[in-house]
Amino acid sequence: MALINLFDIDKNYDVKQLLKGVNFTLNEGERVAIIGQNGCGKSTLLKIISNEIEPDSGRRVVNSKIVIDSLSQNPKFQDNLNVRDAIEAELTELKEAKERYNELSKLISKDFNNKALLEEHSKIGTYLDHHNAWNLDDKIERVLQEFKLKEYEYRDVNSLSGGEQRRVALASLILKKPDILLLDEPTNHLDVYMVEFLEDILIKERFTLVIISHDRHFINTIATRIIEIENMNIVSYIGGYEQYLIKKEQRVQSMKRAHENLLKFLKKEEEWLRKGVRARLTRNQGRKKRVFELREKAKKDPTLIRKMVIELEREKKSFNSEGSSISKKKMLFEIENLNYSIGGKKLIENLTIRILQRDKIAVVGHNGSGKSTLLKILLGRVEADSGTIKRGDFSIGYFDQQREMLDDNKSIMETFLPKGGDRIELDNGKSMHIYAYLKNFLFPEEYLTKKIGYLSGGEKNRVALALLFTKKVDCLILDEPTNDLDIQTINILEEKLINFQGALIFVSHDRYFIDKIASKLLIFKGNGIIEESYQNYSEYLSIDKSIDELYRIDSEIKRESKTTSHYRVKRQTKLSYRDQRDLDRLPDIIEELESRIDELNRCLSNPECYMQRGLIEVANELKKLEDEYEEKSDRYLELLELQEELERQ
Repeated sequence: MALINLFDIDKNYDVKQLLKGVNFTLNEGERVAIIGQNGCGKSTLLKIISNEIEPDSGRRVVNSKIVIDSLSQNPKFQDNLNVRDAIEAELTELKEAKERYNELSKLISKDFNNKALLEEHSKIGTYLDHHNAWNLDDKIERVLQEFKLKEYEYRDVNSLSGGEQRRVALASLILKKPDILLLDEPTNHLDVYMVEFLEDILIKERFTLVIISHDRHFINTIATRIIEIENMNIVSYIGGYEQYLIKKEQRVQSMKRAHENLLKFLKKEEEWLRKGVRARLTRNQGRKKRVFELREKAKKDPTLIRKMVIELEREKKSFNSEGSSISKKKMLFEIENLNYSIGGKKLIENLTIRILQRDKIAVVGHNGSGKSTLLKILLGRVEADSGTIKRGDFSIGYFDQQREMLDDNKSIMETFLPKGGDRIELDNGKSMHIYAYLKNFLFPEEYLTKKIGYLSGGEKNRVALALLFTKKVDCLILDEPTNDLDIQTINILEEKLINFQGALIFVSHDRYFIDKIASKLLIFKGNGIIEESYQNYSEYLSIDKSIDELYRIDSEIKRESKTTSHYRVKRQTKLSYRDQRDLDRLPDIIEELESRIDELNRCLSNPECYMQRGLIEVANELKKLEDEYEEKSDRYLELLELQEELERQ
């Protein structure tokens, strides 16, 4: 069902036209990612969808019954509210609905035949089902924990930093679950663990979404469709980032000469995804399946959980032997028993590592765990409490989030050529015309005379990175280099870093970027503990997630059945109208899905069939049906269990 339609939308800012003749439809259940170069109109399109700004021409048609909500870049809260109260203030309508539902349940238990009560009860039940609002208190507690807001729970929300306030606003939004949720760079200010939680809840709760993001891992996980703003219009691609690469490659094949560099990138990126990500995905799915199967078995034999935790820990450590052999490469840093604390909080404890000539090290972990502090210690800007750092004779290039190497009062030309001229000396000893060089970083010629102070955050980052790659250095130290960059610029950065011959040490939360660049991880676990790993970061996180799930299962088993059955007895005495309807209809729906899945599998094994219908189209349709089959089967099994439990009461 279409919730929003845009017809023939035009939008100008000053003399620049951003959107021309744009048509867009958002259907219920879709998760659409908007991508494109910085300044192309992504945020403008999102604001037109939300009705925050009017188009110059064209029509916006919206289903009048739907609720649209968005994440503000600078959220506003009432005065004198603590963090918990600020979240609960957004959930008043859901809490009132839950109270009314409980009140109606009591009335119906005394008057089973009251049609008006039954209809209202069913209507409110459907509303609470849609918002998954049966256990709001538990969900508030979980989101406080996952977004690292628990420690601020009773602090005035307006005293928090901008990033923390955005986390509070995001927590409220995902608990409210509007009919359409609009998110502009939602993963900014979130560490990788928070992003994984956000991904899980957006998929599990079946949100309808429109998002802007440069986080390709997030897009690949979340998006059911990508729209790219290109030449003032949009091109739509079904699927996540991987499908986008495949289909975009097909599009540009017909324009091969004009787009040779783009085609080359798309092929390389698709190959990297196919070899790396798909193989890891297969292993991760197998791991998830084992954890799921263990849930029932562990009720009879709890030692199975401990055995699997040990097995997964061993799987993590098996990767660490890959880099343990002594290298003949040049030693840059030799660190022994390094310790650092601040305000009584231990950030680094007894760290001993070697950093060699061509190491590519990603420093990862929770926000505030000490990652940027380690970079400053390596740079000599912060002194450790104890331990030793032996530094070789080498030069360092540094990129920080404050872009300290830039002067807002200078133009781009003056920044790169302070002594005049028009050619830049590169780190390989060659020279290049400044326009040709900056064109590689997506700057048009007219930008050369622009003052740095007039550039956007993303443009300043591009200047800083372009400047960094003109320096001849042996080691690059980068703090969150992908922040404020669009995907196109991140691709350029990745290519430069992959080809860089020196050592690279960088802090990032961008899993896709880390997976492509890093050959080694330094994982800040908290309380000063730093783990060294040669494993792929996404796989490391997947194993960690499985271990956490095992501990969660163990806790559930220990406090199980009594609490659950007591809760259900209190909540309902028979199946709701919706539950009974689903229980009756689902067997036929599941049977039909099985038949369609079998038909598509037969088509995939028949070249004549899949060539006629399109291999990618058949594969995408099959995945969609398999997801629907899994969802319907889970729902049916859940209802059967509930029916059996109610019958036993």
